[in-house]
Amino acid sequence: MEPRGMTYGLLVVMALMFLGCESQEEVLSTPNVIYINVDDLGWKDVGFMGSDFYETPNIDQLAANGMTFTQGYAAAANCAPSRACLMSGQNTPRHGVYTVGSSERGDGKTRKLIPIENTDHLADSVFTMADLFKKAGYTTGTFGKWHVTKNPLQNGFDVNIGGDERGNPGKGGYTAPYNELPNLKVAADGENLTDRLTDECIAFITDNKSKPFFVYLPYYAVHTPLMGKENLIAKYKEKQGKKEKQNSGYYDKAVYAAMIENVDTNIGRLLKTLDRLQLTKNTMIVFTSDNGGIRAISRQDPLRAGKGSYYEGGTRVPYIIKWTHKIKAGTKNTTPITNLDFLPTFAELVNIDVSSKVLDGVNILPLLKGERIAERNLYWHFPVYLQAYSKGKDGGRDPLFRTRPGSTILADNWKLHHYFEDNSLELYNLSTDLGEQDNLITTHPKKAKELFRMLDIWRTKMNAPIPNRINPNYDSEFEFREIEN
Repeated sequence: MEPRGMTYGLLVVMALMFLGCESQEEVLSTPNVIYINVDDLGWKDVGFMGSDFYETPNIDQLAANGMTFTQGYAAAANCAPSRACLMSGQNTPRHGVYTVGSSERGDGKTRKLIPIENTDHLADSVFTMADLFKKAGYTTGTFGKWHVTKNPLQNGFDVNIGGDERGNPGKGGYTAPYNELPNLKVAADGENLTDRLTDECIAFITDNKSKPFFVYLPYYAVHTPLMGKENLIAKYKEKQGKKEKQNSGYYDKAVYAAMIENVDTNIGRLLKTLDRLQLTKNTMIVFTSDNGGIRAISRQDPLRAGKGSYYEGGTRVPYIIKWTHKIKAGTKNTTPITNLDFLPTFAELVNIDVSSKVLDGVNILPLLKGERIAERNLYWHFPVYLQAYSKGKDGGRDPLFRTRPGSTILADNWKLHHYFEDNSLELYNLSTDLGEQDNLITTHPKKAKELFRMLDIWRTKMNAPIPNRINPNYDSEFEFREIEN
């Protein structure tokens, strides 16, 4: 009997050891979360959205294993306000971050109004997405471009690699040394910034594999300066040449393509790490961009304009959400969502009550389960100026500015733009005119009036500031000459 007893005891010990070593994915009630925020990546700059030039096999596989959103938006059309909206869950009128730096962009003689003063960063008192995860007991880390406050360690993060108030990698660009980016002072000559940020992220995940973690991975890429690996640049130069022979006027750029592929390669490394550590099943991954792509670098046809514009090319971005066995693989969702939605969604995910917080997004977990959410309107407010990147080539309302002060509403695929300088309106039906080329303001006045009323109610509710002071330096004749030349 003794041998049988010893065998039974050994089996019990082995079973307990097995349970003790069981992967995190089997024992956590809430998932790890990784939010990947690529900088300035356009809506169609990845394979799963239709690109046949940029090669993104790992991102495409992520899309195949998750849910993609064809009508996903950023809450603002450029870096700082979009990230402030994401982290706070609040739209721009609440925090006042409308742009990067001064609101008086462009030549003063071409600005009819004095714009609303910009706020550079979120206040440290604002409840952030990282604060949410900390409250839920998660370990939190950010790896890359922060651009929301001066120091993310004051805003709920335990670890910060490479992030502060700046919006680009600086003079050194994407090759070491990194112009004194935080915690990246030690680097081998020639090291690539995207590679290094991924290394640091993987190390963080490995160190915290036995407890819940939140990773915010906001790559500096593919923001300017455009800098890619030489072997990849050569590859896309050859590919671009072939494309140009097939289609004159092809706009894709080899260096930009090289940066995109390198981001994709590093996302592949991250996914392999999750597999190796047996964390894949219990990790939710969000992949997106902070705003639309720069039109002069990569056009997003049929979308109009690009980064900095409140036409679709400036705000519509790629979205993937993957959570193995929780989200049906290979599904597409046409429901409009925005990055404002993720703080309330994550709050529901980790069971933290945020009812006392002022949030402008909604919980989209039902969408991930194949259900619906209540129909709602989306709003954008931009009471400042943003000058053109390339005069006459940005696809904006006029050649001098990507955006002049105004507001936008999207309601059931009808989109209304209201511009404050001349109190003019533009109305588009995105169902039939995704490129916002056919202004229906004269043929559908009732629809325009309906949307304008909803927009005005929203602005009043939000206490959204509207510039109304005339700029004494404005010169209409000068502006006319600038537009015509």
